Amino acid sequence: MAAKPSLHVILAGPRGFCAGVDRAIKIVEEALKRHGAPVYVRHEIVHNRFVVEALERQGAVFVEELDEIPDDGQPVVFSAHGVPKSIPAEAQRRDMFFLDATCPLVSKVHREAEHHFSRKRHIFLIGHAGHPEVIGTMGQLPEGAVTLVEDEAQARSVTPPEGASLAFITQTTLSVDDTAEIVRVLQSRFPEISAPAKEDICYATTNRQAAVKEIAPQVDMMIVVGAPNSSNSVRLVEVAGRAGCAKSVMVQRGRELDLATVQGVSRIGITAGASAPEVLVEEVIERLREAYELTIQEIVVAEEKIIFKLPAALATA
Repeated sequence: MAAKPSLHVILAGPRGFCAGVDRAIKIVEEALKRHGAPVYVRHEIVHNRFVVEALERQGAVFVEELDEIPDDGQPVVFSAHGVPKSIPAEAQRRDMFFLDATCPLVSKVHREAEHHFSRKRHIFLIGHAGHPEVIGTMGQLPEGAVTLVEDEAQARSVTPPEGASLAFITQTTLSVDDTAEIVRVLQSRFPEISAPAKEDICYATTNRQAAVKEIAPQVDMMIVVGAPNSSNSVRLVEVAGRAGCAKSVMVQRGRELDLATVQGVSRIGITAGASAPEVLVEEVIERLREAYELTIQEIVVAEEKIIFKLPAALATA
């Protein structure tokens, strides 16, 4: 039997779950433990089918809107991406028991938006149209209070209301470099614009992109474990390409990896988006082992020790 060719694997650190994702999943699991099935979840709790399906097996029921939920008194969980203010208002009107799994770093952006609005500033939100986090952030304020800016071209052309004081906030899962360019354009055009006191792009997004930038020039191919609807995972694919990796691909599960795409590769990098569990990284490694003799190295650019508490209704019950 012929010996397998060798392949050097570099694992990015940090990778995978962030504190906000970990908290959101624990909220659903703890609600199931304490209240039994079903526990309803509005929207995917995090953007990962493996996680969603695992929670479904435990008794979670995922819906897109509250009107799909019966009045049976069971808990309702709002996803980690955050929701417009109209959603908890509707839940209260229907006397639902709801748990908010919004990532605290997204909630921080919501509070910034309200702060600027209270000071009569018009807000530019840098983000991606249609993403649940953007919908939730824009939904904190009355219509017209926030203008979405998706890219550098829009930053150059966007027109604020005449005479308005301005501020900008950002989605938490953007490309660090792209956002810096958009901010540069806005600050050049509007020198008095108010900026966040602390950057809105979250630590996990920043750290995962930094790890990919470190590894990408050293490998022939980068595999990002994540979902196509996960903003931070899609950004990692883009960052790898820009940082000098000739080939970067996304897979959701190990079995999705086409080993033919690895032919001729001697060094491969692996990372995972913030909503992808480590077990899926292990799946990709096992898939590579089917055809290759692996040596594995890890490059860590930051240590993450952040933990977010569960909501009071679960922490003290």
